[in-house]
Amino acid sequence: MNIKLTIEYDGTNYHGWQIQPNGVTIQEVLEQALEKILGVKIRLNGSGRTDAGVHALGQVANFIYADSIDLERLQRGLNALTPPDIVIKQAERVPDSFDARRDGRSRLYMYRIWNRSFPSAFHRRFSWHVRAPLDLAAMQEAIRALEGEHDFSSFRASGCEAAHPVRRVYRNSLTRRGDLVVYTIEATAYLRHMVRNIAGTLVEVGCGERSPASFAKLLELRDRTLAGPTAPAHGLFLVEVKY
Repeated sequence: MNIKLTIEYDGTNYHGWQIQPNGVTIQEVLEQALEKILGVKIRLNGSGRTDAGVHALGQVANFIYADSIDLERLQRGLNALTPPDIVIKQAERVPDSFDARRDGRSRLYMYRIWNRSFPSAFHRRFSWHVRAPLDLAAMQEAIRALEGEHDFSSFRASGCEAAHPVRRVYRNSLTRRGDLVVYTIEATAYLRHMVRNIAGTLVEVGCGERSPASFAKLLELRDRTLAGPTAPAHGLFLVEVKY
């Protein structure tokens, strides 16, 4: 059986999705739970990495299992064995050819900014607190430049292992709901810290530190040192992977 898992998690206490030697990860916790249930070691194939502290509403992973299994029982078992900050939303059988990483057509991310002069006791783990008032119209004007296919080198973190910096952004938007400013972006794939670097630079636009035109110019300049800071990880959510 090829089994697809749709996973929700609060990334606060984890060193990202992918197994690594220096801290507990989402993949590690899930693989340990699967081994307890199935009695064999399982390697999960995730749709993509999320960094330390990043959250997910719809991460996707798949794995191959030699025998048949009751998927509802598997879902219940995983949710019983994992901490409450990791939840399996769905377990389903998919065609043998399905690959959670390679078959993804696009990925939808959301970045949340808590925008008022004082912080929130409730949103502090899931948004970046920006005290200065933000000019939403200027930020909305700036993000129009991102749609389409571009070289995103100016928003690419050092150490990025991607073969090239060109990505296609299908859509992106910025909305305000009370004190919460939400940036949403859908693209084929992302460079390391790309969304967080965009968000950090957008805040500079919102604060009047750079113009929408200078933001758009960054795509041509292809120089990370000219863009803004990397926004904190805890404001970022992987919302959905589309197949």
